[in-house]
Amino acid sequence: MANTRYECAFARGIALRPSSFGEIEMDSVPGKASATAVPFDQARVDRLMDEAGIDVLVSTSKHNTQYLLGGYKFIFFAAMDAIGHSRYLPIVAYEKGAAERAAYIGNKMENGEHQNHPFWTPNVHTASWGTLDAAALAVVHLRKTGKERARIGIEPGFLPADAYLHLRKELPEAELVDATGMLERMRAIKTDAELDQLRIASEIITDAMLATIGWAREGSSKSEIIERLRREETSRGAHFEYCLLTLGASHNRATSSQAWKKGEVLSIDSGGNYHGYIGDLCRMGVLGEPDAELQDLLAEVEAVQQAAFSKVRAGTLGGDMIEHATAVLKASKVAPYTDFFAHGMGLITHEVPFLMTNHPVAYEGTDAAKPLEKNMVLSVETTMLHPTRGFIKLEDTVAVTETGYTMFGDRGRGWNRGGAA
Repeated sequence: MANTRYECAFARGIALRPSSFGEIEMDSVPGKASATAVPFDQARVDRLMDEAGIDVLVSTSKHNTQYLLGGYKFIFFAAMDAIGHSRYLPIVAYEKGAAERAAYIGNKMENGEHQNHPFWTPNVHTASWGTLDAAALAVVHLRKTGKERARIGIEPGFLPADAYLHLRKELPEAELVDATGMLERMRAIKTDAELDQLRIASEIITDAMLATIGWAREGSSKSEIIERLRREETSRGAHFEYCLLTLGASHNRATSSQAWKKGEVLSIDSGGNYHGYIGDLCRMGVLGEPDAELQDLLAEVEAVQQAAFSKVRAGTLGGDMIEHATAVLKASKVAPYTDFFAHGMGLITHEVPFLMTNHPVAYEGTDAAKPLEKNMVLSVETTMLHPTRGFIKLEDTVAVTETGYTMFGDRGRGWNRGGAA
């Protein structure tokens, strides 16, 4: 699938080269002509900015800059940010209602990216190596566009202290506003292209987990199984991020030399991404044939999952879905050692809608009293810590539709046999 970032461009941009923070030289960086529109819903973003009292965004997180750039993420810093004495700090500056004054501030090596596949922003400053020179370029751009006294939306959790202090010092009359919530709302409703990315990510993770379970045999260690999963995911085009794995009666999901034994269960919970979009699912395996008790236990987990799915549709209050699934769980015989959780996902693993408070991730369930909306994406998970049979869990990804939901990676949700490959 084509990256949507590659479909976006403007005629040319301006790059700033900081010879020092006091002197900024101007260089032109040519791009390719294109009439392609801004790669996000500009009217919706402008409305959200207006509601938050923000005049101009200065976005600095990799996930939000990727979103605002139409899907682009610089491969050199995809896995890490540190370089030399500082770190990579991409910045997208977007002024409400003025896409013609938008700017992208990136690393010097991104000049080649711009030459091959131009960024949509009319101003492109591929001239930084660290946080302070990136912040200095942002200051120059904001002054040039007359926003030195504006309400500037920043991401406190993703703006390094030295860069923040530089903005504060150089723009003393500006008001720095926390834009985190506004940016979370911006990403809540997925486009069809984003849904495709999430579907592909989920399909890859599911296929990789089922292949790994089928490969694993008696004596396969947790570390060997996790390494096999990593290879299965990467060979399918995903970026492997983690695998939480249990074997037998243990509830410990960390890697170790523990080996799979006949008759034991396996829980494999993995997260990876496809072009930045998250696949996060959990499936179950067993070495041999599942006995009646195991069939019954997984059925209890499935009943809670289905209860949650039954309430997923546009217009349903998020809290009503949570309440119904929780009620079904409370009536179950496995309730004392089983937990239910649901959360939004997309470019990151927990995003709008936020449905539950501190359960288990530390945030407020601010969206429980709000209706689910079409093209929101949810992760729904039921986790059983059985005292003798082990860790039994299903985690699924669903996209909200007008009449219900669409599930991504909808297979392997029963007992999958180890050693079947």
